[in-house]
Amino acid sequence: MAAASLIKAPVGQNPARMGAGRSSGGGGVVRCSLQGAVVGGRAEWQSSCAVLSSKVAALGAASPHAAAPSFVNGHVAPLVPEQPAAAAEDGGAVLDLVPVSSVNGGGVAKNLPQPLRISDLSPAPMHGSQLRVAYQGVPGAYSEKAAGKAYPGCDAIPCDQFEVAFSAVELWIADRAVLPVENSLGGSIHRNYDLLLRHRLHIVGEVQLPVHHCLMALPGVRKECLTRVMSHPQALAQCEHTLTAMGLNVVREAFDDTAGAAEYVAANGLRDTAAIASSRAAELYGMEVLADGIQDDCGNVTRFVMLAREPIVPRTDRPFKTSIVFAHDKEGTSVLFKVLSAFAFRDITLTKIESRPHRHRPIRLVDDANVGTAKHFEYMFYVDFQASLAEPRAQNALAEVQEYTSFLRVLGSYPMDMTPMTAGSSSTVTSDDSSST
Repeated sequence: MAAASLIKAPVGQNPARMGAGRSSGGGGVVRCSLQGAVVGGRAEWQSSCAVLSSKVAALGAASPHAAAPSFVNGHVAPLVPEQPAAAAEDGGAVLDLVPVSSVNGGGVAKNLPQPLRISDLSPAPMHGSQLRVAYQGVPGAYSEKAAGKAYPGCDAIPCDQFEVAFSAVELWIADRAVLPVENSLGGSIHRNYDLLLRHRLHIVGEVQLPVHHCLMALPGVRKECLTRVMSHPQALAQCEHTLTAMGLNVVREAFDDTAGAAEYVAANGLRDTAAIASSRAAELYGMEVLADGIQDDCGNVTRFVMLAREPIVPRTDRPFKTSIVFAHDKEGTSVLFKVLSAFAFRDITLTKIESRPHRHRPIRLVDDANVGTAKHFEYMFYVDFQASLAEPRAQNALAEVQEYTSFLRVLGSYPMDMTPMTAGSSSTVTSDDSSST
């Protein structure tokens, strides 16, 4: 709907004299000279309009380009051609009237600005027919597989860094982002926890993906010839014991992502270097799998979160999880104990507690009244708990937490991923994100 401007006359200025002295430009605006009609009162003005109606009718018959009558103050005010300058100089009021295209029977012009409707406030359409989902890595990465599990049939967009994936959603280049936050063996991905606080995206779902690592090299390369193994630091940590048990005397070298390591080895023809990545990466980049399933634990699972620009409406008809971050400016463990007690007293299960140093206040000196010059870190605490914000117990718990903290932010309240965490699981996530369908 095209935007329409509504301009008002300055306070105290007679609208009948606005634009007096201007000439009509090409018939777009026609001045109507009513000698003393406005000053003389409404009755005289109406009678003058009636007299002018007959003149306009005659003018319309003579000229096919005559302007249509306009609608002013609930009455039809005919438009007549430019009057001689003497008429304006003779004390007559001059009205600049803009023609109105049509008038309905109720006395309201149809081309006036229309009120906003709910459809006008709907989100902008997605890019094309598919949902565009950003992930960190290159094709063949585990994050790409997680994006496909979270949003089946989506258009996956690879990003070289985690922060690029966040920015892609904020800048409307992508509709969603799927990023890892923790692994059952390697622990938390701290970088993404820091980015969750820095950016204003909302968690709208989670997906848990079983990780199946493969040791791969260029075709024809034997394990005995390897001197180096490249992969993401998390993947190297998840396969450390297996690589040692295989008797490989190799240097572990970190890379940006698992599939990127396979791509790098293949592109540079490194015959003394292996990569740890998925079997799909081996297929994409022409690598040969030397060992399959080399993760130290067969229950290796990575948890990903689904991020969007807008939060979803929490519900109570399915298991929900809520993620928050808070900080307190008081010392001692009593404040943290009170915060955790707010959930314990309401029988709310906590699934994760993560502490990260405050980015803007990492170090604070002890007061001069204390002995020594010890320094303390200021911490931010990330907490995940199993409850929906639609539940009164969760609302009451957060209200109590807010009393003890100096900063509190809800990162998202979203459906839990209830799919079985098995290596062969390929079930899709049921999300409350209506835009994912």
